Amino acid sequence: MKNTILFGLLVIITSPFFACNDTVKDEELPKINMKGSSAFPQNCTTVYRGESFTFSAIFTDNVELGSYSLEMHNNFDHHTHSTSSEECEMEPIKTPVKPLLFINQYEITAGKTNYLSVIRINIPSDVDTGDYHFMVRLTDKSGWQTFEGISVKVADK
Repeated sequence: MKNTILFGLLVIITSPFFACNDTVKDEELPKINMKGSSAFPQNCTTVYRGESFTFSAIFTDNVELGSYSLEMHNNFDHHTHSTSSEECEMEPIKTPVKPLLFINQYEITAGKTNYLSVIRINIPSDVDTGDYHFMVRLTDKSGWQTFEGISVKVADK
């Protein structure tokens, strides 16, 4: 009985040293690359009512990407989410009448550590012109999230 108890204690004490752990612990945020010639929109970009534009960015993660969301909402009250150091010229504060609100979530194919996102976004012809925020939120498979927030304008052509 005494040997059984000693053997049990020995197994419990030494088991962490022999445990096999093949999983990689993800402690890094995913990355959003919205710089470069093919990335769009850039900070202070103008997009036009009644037209569409193509969002383009590169997403990377050290282990595995998960999903991302895109959001575009008015900034008529001059609040801020910007992650850019460049300040854009702002229009006067105004009250929204029919502001654009775009929010969509997208899944990334399992196993990817690099992903080029290309999404066509339509700007209705009847939304308010003015200052908007364009937000990109990227989540990796482990749940880490990062975001980019830029300022854009919606205008008439």
